[in-house]
Amino acid sequence: MPSAAGDFHPNQKKVDKIKSQDVKKKDVVVGKNKYLNENSHSSFLQSSSSPNPSVTLNSIMKKSQTRVRKTLEGKPEFVMPLVETQNVLKKLAKYKTTFVVLHVDLVGSTKMAMKLPLDRLTMIIQAFNQEMSVAIKAFGGYILKYVGDAVLAFFVVPGRKSEAKVAACINAVNCAKYMQRIAREAINPILKQYDCPEINLRISVDIGENAIIQSGWDIHPNIRNRSKNSKNIIITNHNKKQHLIVKKPVYDVLSYTLSIAVKMTALANHNHLVIGDPMYNLLDDKQRSTFRRLHISPDIWDYVCKSSEGNIYNLYTDV
Repeated sequence: MPSAAGDFHPNQKKVDKIKSQDVKKKDVVVGKNKYLNENSHSSFLQSSSSPNPSVTLNSIMKKSQTRVRKTLEGKPEFVMPLVETQNVLKKLAKYKTTFVVLHVDLVGSTKMAMKLPLDRLTMIIQAFNQEMSVAIKAFGGYILKYVGDAVLAFFVVPGRKSEAKVAACINAVNCAKYMQRIAREAINPILKQYDCPEINLRISVDIGENAIIQSGWDIHPNIRNRSKNSKNIIITNHNKKQHLIVKKPVYDVLSYTLSIAVKMTALANHNHLVIGDPMYNLLDDKQRSTFRRLHISPDIWDYVCKSSEGNIYNLYTDV
């Protein structure tokens, strides 16, 4: 595998084809939501997370509030969409691939845990995970994992051209802005009705190359398909009865970008987002004007940017 900057995997055309096919499918899903499809780019370019309300937006907010209310009443509708993620990672597992990474963190969950009964805290985090996941999926992203009070996601970059990278970055940033608005206008009003503390978010977004690794195996009874022809099905004998067990690889993402993005989140102000050098450098002047550089002491932040000859990894926050 080439290691020099700018080198591509010998099967890069196949990777681009896989990504392109996947993005086309996602475009169909996102296209169903008129508000997200028509306004996602404009909200970023205008540095506004609060576009003019519309009937469609009101409908989105009402649906979000309904889900949150049900969750706080102990009837969550949340289904973790991790099967789609594993399918995408499986396709790209043999290749280097560029993702836009998004990490959203619930601020002050430790203090909430000190003050709230465990069942109420659990419901708040469930509501948070649920609505962040809905937003990520609506903008064409994938949930990588849930880490307690945080959600880690990625957006596939459909090709090598800078335009494709910029489009994926804009999509992820607008997803982040949408998350901020959902928290403010949909989740918090319902939490207040149920005498729960309001939530605040911190979000980071960045872009970079990733390795997809197999982190283990998912072994479970084969309920749907009783065919014995699959190489992933294991037949075991227990008490003289045959049991069919499916053994499937589980994939994860490993990269400097992913690690940095998680660390970046801690430096975001409440209800703001932070982006890194690689993403900022892809943007044009108009897009950059929606961010300002964060001046951070080297004692707090001394990570370097691989794409800038070892210079400090500069961070930027939305204005």
